[in-house]
Amino acid sequence: MLKRFLDITVSGLGLLCLSPLFVVLAIWIKYDSLGPVFYRQTRVGRRNRDFQVYKFRSMQVGADNKGLITIGGHDARITHSGYYIRKYKLDELPQLINVFLGDMSLVGPRPEVRKYVDLYTPEQMHVLDVRPGITDLASIKYRNENELLGAVDDPEQYYQNVILPDKLRINQEYIKKSSLLFDIKIIFKTVVTIFKS
Repeated sequence: MLKRFLDITVSGLGLLCLSPLFVVLAIWIKYDSLGPVFYRQTRVGRRNRDFQVYKFRSMQVGADNKGLITIGGHDARITHSGYYIRKYKLDELPQLINVFLGDMSLVGPRPEVRKYVDLYTPEQMHVLDVRPGITDLASIKYRNENELLGAVDDPEQYYQNVILPDKLRINQEYIKKSSLLFDIKIIFKTVVTIFKS
């Protein structure tokens, strides 16, 4: 209950305070390429239920039809504005809407697409017992995931067989020791990581 109160309070204040930045980013995205400002994608949330996650669009329209994985730091599908929006994780900010609505939390396992959730073992499915989050320890560890995928011969297989199982392991550990104080530490660590990058 306390975590949900924090989610509502922080996401509400965040949306209010960041609204000027949202306007600037929206203008930049529209000026830079054709298509909508926001990108919506179906992800799997708490209790294995699908929901629509919101992001600022950082790729060309229809880019996800060419694959769900972004490869390397300069994937040709990424727009000029999208490169910087993704680099500083600004594309994730609209997920404050998801947090406010209750689909997500500030901290929790990052939501995956159904394609990858279908690969989970029964034990790994327990990550769906909690609300997915905007940030988590796995996201911090794999902040350079695109570069890792760009350096291997088969990015899809590498993601499925190496990165995804490790992310799920980290998230299972998070759930075991989850607390409000731990969440605050993860938020702080995320901010520090973004500024260091």
